[in-house]
Amino acid sequence: MGEDGAVTSAPQRPDGPTPTPRLIATDLDGTLLRDDKSVSPRTVAALAAAEAAGIEVFFVTGRPARWMDVVSDHVHGHGLAICANGAAVVDLHAGREFVRVRALPRATALTVVNTLRLAAPGTSFAVETTSGINYEPLYPPFFQDPGAHVATAEKLLRVEADDASAPVLKLLAHHAELAPDEFLALARSVAGEHASITRSSPTALLEISGLGVSKASTLALCCEERGISPSEVVAFGDMPNDVEMLSWAGTSYAMGNAHPAVITAASGRTVANNEDGVAVVIEQILAGLGEPQQQL
Repeated sequence: MGEDGAVTSAPQRPDGPTPTPRLIATDLDGTLLRDDKSVSPRTVAALAAAEAAGIEVFFVTGRPARWMDVVSDHVHGHGLAICANGAAVVDLHAGREFVRVRALPRATALTVVNTLRLAAPGTSFAVETTSGINYEPLYPPFFQDPGAHVATAEKLLRVEADDASAPVLKLLAHHAELAPDEFLALARSVAGEHASITRSSPTALLEISGLGVSKASTLALCCEERGISPSEVVAFGDMPNDVEMLSWAGTSYAMGNAHPAVITAASGRTVANNEDGVAVVIEQILAGLGEPQQQL
């Protein structure tokens, strides 16, 4: 889903010595996954080798838990993944069980809906909860979910809704005419005080989470529980929803197909997702384990 000219040469490493990492955090779509949504054999081997070397791997994605089957067979050790841009931590070894939820309050989501309807008429919404996705009649059919409820966002978010007991993970907002970055900037300017707003789609589709909820903040919580510092983390990403994570990690790589904001945020750059850019860097890291390393 990249938006910049692809890098096809060797990765550009961060300047200065890089400590041996204890954790690798990688986005999925446009990063670890190829454009056909597959995980290449080279990447599968690199992930397994990293885990065998004692480096934890966390998948950190905007995807909901129900879309994690594509990588469920490739998570080792802890089995955890960060989903919905940090709104959930799920256990892939336990059937995608939620082990942490950082919900978007329904009242806050309604405030954002009302604000965006005024600022950007024509916006349509979907509501992602721990039990699935529901959407408005005019929301594009990105998701074919036969169990979804179709109604206005106001009805979907009311406390008397059918799934009112299910925490809201993300509010999705789509606009058919605005440019993606224009819509993101507008939404942040009018509603950024209420929620965290980002995007990962090439279309004008925004992903709205609880205030302070991001890939970075949830990854930081998981790392703190393990006694892992930011300097011991290597992160990979390609879209605006990865910017905070790449800025937080001690070492980070923008994919060769990355959005310009991601390139600016990352400390290094690797080749594109279709060229196994994550695997290329992991292989370099593992090759360097036999060489003298900076000690933390």
